[in-house]
Amino acid sequence: MTDGSQPHGGQSRRSAGELEAQVLAALWAAGRPLTPQDVQISLGDGLARTTIATILGRLHDKGTVERTKAGRAFAYTPTVEDQAGLAARRMRSELDRGDRTTVLARFVSDLSAEDERLLRELLGETS
Repeated sequence: MTDGSQPHGGQSRRSAGELEAQVLAALWAAGRPLTPQDVQISLGDGLARTTIATILGRLHDKGTVERTKAGRAFAYTPTVEDQAGLAARRMRSELDRGDRTTVLARFVSDLSAEDERLLRELLGETS
């Protein structure tokens, strides 16, 4: 807006990533499948149902949620358990897109000494 005012009654515009995080948090908290209307009620902050449906559609396209028919709508369930699971899925997605050796080498080279120790410990438990 050119007059300096903010959209949506004074609220600043949120990024898609922030909205996705809020929608996922609502799904995790519910512990059951939610429709876009359920998510809208859960968030209770004035987001349009169409906006929530768009975010849920994007999350479905990314494989982060699955959906089942619920009457005339879809009900959505997260396919990851929590924020850590989401981060792990994103890391795997990045590995799948590039040269795995180079990506992993650069990732490991940027680890702190403590993170490197933790990674070695975790790898030792699974070997």
